[in-house]
Amino acid sequence: MAQVSLRHISKVYGGNIKAVSDVTLGIENKEFVVLVGPSGCGKSTTLRMIAGLEEISEGEIYIGDKLVNDVPAKDRDIAMVFQNYALYPHMTVYENMAFGLRLRKYSKAEIDQRVKEAAQMLGIARYLTRRPKELSGGERQRVAVGRAIVRKPLVFLFDEPLSNLDAKMRVQMRTEINKLHTRLQSTMIYVTHDQVEAMTMGNRIVVMKDGIVHQVADPISLYDKPVNKFVAGFIGSPPMNFLMGRIVKTDGKLSFDEGTFRVKLVDDMIPKVASYEGKEVTFGIRPEDIYDKLFVQEAPPENTVTARVDVVEPMGSEVYLHMATPKHTFIARVGGHDKPEVNRDIDMVFDMSKIHFFDKDTEKAIV
Repeated sequence: MAQVSLRHISKVYGGNIKAVSDVTLGIENKEFVVLVGPSGCGKSTTLRMIAGLEEISEGEIYIGDKLVNDVPAKDRDIAMVFQNYALYPHMTVYENMAFGLRLRKYSKAEIDQRVKEAAQMLGIARYLTRRPKELSGGERQRVAVGRAIVRKPLVFLFDEPLSNLDAKMRVQMRTEINKLHTRLQSTMIYVTHDQVEAMTMGNRIVVMKDGIVHQVADPISLYDKPVNKFVAGFIGSPPMNFLMGRIVKTDGKLSFDEGTFRVKLVDDMIPKVASYEGKEVTFGIRPEDIYDKLFVQEAPPENTVTARVDVVEPMGSEVYLHMATPKHTFIARVGGHDKPEVNRDIDMVFDMSKIHFFDKDTEKAIV
């Protein structure tokens, strides 16, 4: 079994610089887990500690039932795919894929079978006699993945493998790696800074910032129930809008007062924020939960906000509207047919059943 267990692991550089702080995480056999976060959050360092390429300052790492803290990388039965492919330029594709097996003294027949099987799986069988310089970026990445597949390791580790590819190729390779996981039924741990990659690939996602794990959940739970403002703003594209204001009571009903507009809370939300009456909070709403009033059949006036259109970004099937009130700016993601004039005031309807509130000081979600 290829479970991976991280138990209170930390990485400290130069005396007092904590790159990873007290991370505890269990990864199940055959699971696809994605570590995501901004640059410098500790996700690649965590992956490298699992791989044995970074020494652990504190804690324990188990692969299966085996404690691997002091086990060399070559003996951990893992395979790693790097951002820069790490192919030998003087070797052919076949030789690159076979190299690790030769070091481990596999027979020629076994090497040939594994290399050709992996090449067929990845659609690179016709490139086996070429050298890396004769391949495109996507083809080189397939070779790097193939080199990992032939090893048949307990765990696959991917360190931002798609970041050097163009946007179209990233989408294609994303799909290929997902198919590969389904076919191989292996444990995979994948690092990326791209939250779209994380959402579309992982069974579970580990969101990190400043060396700390902020939330571990499946993609939909992360999107619908972020535990704090950082996770809420990091997951989703375009990101969640945040507005500062107060919880106030008007005619016996609680509302959010931004200062230039006021929107009424739905009944389900009232018990969650009742203790914040009169206090400042952060109001969060995703761009896709804001609609142009012209295209809403029933637009409650208590949920309608007048704002100025600053920028219109047509994206084809949808349009991003950059809006402004006297106090805040926000983005609405509307249908492709909706293209209002710039520098004009329009009415926007907030879907108040999908809003989020965060404590002003702790930035934790108010639930």
